[in-house]
Amino acid sequence: MNFDLTPEQRAIRESVREWAQRELAPRAYELDRDGAFPAELYQKCNRDLSVASIPFPERYGGMGLGMLDMSLVIEELARVDQSFALTLMVSVALGKMLETFGSEPQKERFLPGIAAGTGIAAGAGTEPQAGSWTAGFKTRAERRDGQWVINGEKAFITNCGTDLTSVIGVCAVTSPVDEPTAHMTMFLVPRGTPGMEIGASYDKLGWRSSDTHPIYFDNLRVGDDALLGTLGQGRYILHKGYHNGRILISALAVGLAQGCLDHAVAYAKEREAFGRRIGGFQLVQKMVADIAVKVETARLIARKAAWSYDSGTPDDYTMSISKYYCAEIASECADLAIQVHGGSGFMNECAPSRYWRDTRIVRIGDGTSQIQVLLIAKALGLDVDFG
Repeated sequence: MNFDLTPEQRAIRESVREWAQRELAPRAYELDRDGAFPAELYQKCNRDLSVASIPFPERYGGMGLGMLDMSLVIEELARVDQSFALTLMVSVALGKMLETFGSEPQKERFLPGIAAGTGIAAGAGTEPQAGSWTAGFKTRAERRDGQWVINGEKAFITNCGTDLTSVIGVCAVTSPVDEPTAHMTMFLVPRGTPGMEIGASYDKLGWRSSDTHPIYFDNLRVGDDALLGTLGQGRYILHKGYHNGRILISALAVGLAQGCLDHAVAYAKEREAFGRRIGGFQLVQKMVADIAVKVETARLIARKAAWSYDSGTPDDYTMSISKYYCAEIASECADLAIQVHGGSGFMNECAPSRYWRDTRIVRIGDGTSQIQVLLIAKALGLDVDFG
């Protein structure tokens, strides 16, 4: 068993780390404070590093690399700014769904822009009354006069309102109202399509500089060429897409935890109390060591999840363990890092304060920690009822 990265993977990691420290770190506090998505910085990142192109085939402008390579990028960006990493993560995850299930014309239309970073993709699944419970979706698409007419509402949708947004994957119920089991279909809706209104930006606790809005559909019309996959395949596509999301959000959580370790170690080495550096006190050493252990163990399962995807053997069990564990330890690491910083850790200017706010949503997005526990239990053969 070899845990080493290849020379190429180490080069990717180091180049992204250096770029993030130089270009992103100096602006992270300001972006969080203002709740502003940095479209120009996202484009610069892709011009400089081509990060969005990593997991896509070369014929669409990609590098043809794997999900492990992509997770290294997300980890290094999240080490500095989770909101920025999230934007890339969501766009890539939707792009991978498009690569897997899309028609050739769909891929030719949207993937080159996503890979180049000149376009950003969004996935609209969550609704006000239904997130992980996909059976509760109420947004509907009905066939009328040779077109699909979509009505409904989506909530907490990342990337849907930026100037770079190119396409939104919308999951809608397409079975008859009186059918006992709802069947869903995924539609690719280009930005600016009449009948789609992007609501006001949310005022969020964390991930403040990522772009998040509700979406309202009022008789939006699309043709059959908008279907991603086949009619009624939407829930399957959505759940397969969760594999992509859970790999990358695990990497994001690891990056956040590593950032907490970076700041805790640096502060423990410079802060003085009672006539000595606080890093010399055993209780502070214990907190820092606990963060380090959590980071290293989380990184192992996160990379196993990415490796299993690249090996063609992804499964709910591995993805759910990875997402659950990484999300939970990220919160623990942020809390410990604030404790190491003491009173200064309570100030928004202190990076662990932002990390603590950012990490709270990681335990909710892409399937809550509670849903991951149910999926793990189900994979172990226990009688799990999702309702």
